[in-house]
Amino acid sequence: MSYDDENSHALLPSDPALRVKSLETILTEKGLVEPAALDAIIDAYQNQIGPKNGAKVVARMWVDAIFRDEMLRNPTPLLHDMGFLGRQGEHMVFVENTDKIHNVVVCTLCSCYPWPLLGIPPGWYKSDSYRARTVRSPRDVLAEFGVEIPDEKKVRVWDSTAEIRYLVVPQRPAGTEGLDESTLARLVTRDSMIGTGFARVPSP
Repeated sequence: MSYDDENSHALLPSDPALRVKSLETILTEKGLVEPAALDAIIDAYQNQIGPKNGAKVVARMWVDAIFRDEMLRNPTPLLHDMGFLGRQGEHMVFVENTDKIHNVVVCTLCSCYPWPLLGIPPGWYKSDSYRARTVRSPRDVLAEFGVEIPDEKKVRVWDSTAEIRYLVVPQRPAGTEGLDESTLARLVTRDSMIGTGFARVPSP
């Protein structure tokens, strides 16, 4: 790549999505990437390897007590059977929110994250601010996400590493009795499985 014009980078659009599109166009024109292959990768992480996988697991835990207990005890075999294992998802630990405990996940060293279940980590999860402040003052950080935790409820912070990655099982919303797994899965958000959000409340 030529750097004859030291300010050439300024010609790229400032919007991240437009910058990505511009780079994709350049790489495609140079024959360095195949658009169809790139679309397949993006689709996989957004729609298949993304938070939908984790949501399916959580929804099943909500309706199947035996499955729930086994996932909390030893999730690896069950995740393997569901096809949700892979790079950065080999050693998972599920932690459950209750009336007494709210869990939140952080990676203080870098950005370890369960990609097979939650997809690509959000930018804020990788930020220095989130990584440092969540350990020191988790209630303040959660409040910034709109998650207010009562004083009587304990907040527990889990530090993901290259060896172990954590996923929060949010509390099942009230009024969801009788809903099937696929409907329940749509109530489970990515943030609720990190601990920086709650599961959605179903529409009346």
